[in-house]
Amino acid sequence: MSLETDVMSLMKDAMKNKDEAMLRGLRAIKAEIIKAKTEPGANGEISAEGEMKLLQKLVKQRRDSLTIFEQQNRADLASKEAEEIAVIEKFLPAQMSEADIKKVLQEIIAQVGAAGPQDLGKVMGVATKQLAGKADGKVISALTKELLTS
Repeated sequence: MSLETDVMSLMKDAMKNKDEAMLRGLRAIKAEIIKAKTEPGANGEISAEGEMKLLQKLVKQRRDSLTIFEQQNRADLASKEAEEIAVIEKFLPAQMSEADIKKVLQEIIAQVGAAGPQDLGKVMGVATKQLAGKADGKVISALTKELLTS
């Protein structure tokens, strides 16, 4: 089943159960799917890879908003963002642990032949492609910097 079909069936259930948090998250996903389908060149369809990127983008936007709301002591808005993140993450594959990411990064560093912080771009280029959907870009970047400087 496609992401859109899953979202639509879960939206019906959320409406019946009056689950506001679930409904907000699902509506956000549905809106992004519709937007992506109507973009020029999309031909009314989205690939599975496109769906993953779309979901990752939604989670990233909400995490950024969550950080801002927490800094501004807006617990009401921060809780809504956290609820939506939880809903959207149900559709994403499980994220890798930091230890697993470090192992993969060490292999990439050896493969690319990176010697220090000046080779960050080489490593990040390979790492972001290899770990797409499995790890957050900020985590990959921080761990790569840590490994290249030590």
